Amino acid sequence: MRLAVLSDSHISGPDARFQALYERHLAQADAVLHCGDMVGADLYHYLASHPKFLCVRGNCDHFLLNHDLPATLSATLELPGGKVLRIGMAHGWGERSTVWKRVAETFPGHDLICYGHTHRRDWSEHEGTRLLNPGSVMEGSLALLDVAEDGAMTCRFVDLDS
Repeated sequence: MRLAVLSDSHISGPDARFQALYERHLAQADAVLHCGDMVGADLYHYLASHPKFLCVRGNCDHFLLNHDLPATLSATLELPGGKVLRIGMAHGWGERSTVWKRVAETFPGHDLICYGHTHRRDWSEHEGTRLLNPGSVMEGSLALLDVAEDGAMTCRFVDLDS
């Protein structure tokens, strides 16, 4: 299973650059996860056209929808072999150097926690849970996460401007 994880787009709608990255990296992903700061409803609606789109609200997401975006999200994805992957998502808050810790404490017992806010890539492990910050799309970064049937995860960061 491939997850495309992005955060901190900071654009109101899908410009030509974003549409190209969608076609190249997101369209064929099994799920697209956005960790907040989309900034505009047009970008939200564009991403929501993906069959499996999960997102949370960032501190710059002030646009109106017919529903509120959650600040945190706990979701499960069933892997091809039947194993369930528990995912926690949040944008993040507070002092940037310890955002990962606050987010990790929000999702005990999860397999994967995705977050944003810092604009810095992170692929680490804390108490048996994988933490992923894809960096900022605005600054040319996203993450592609391959999850095997047994739950093993491999992360690759993509430099969008290369």
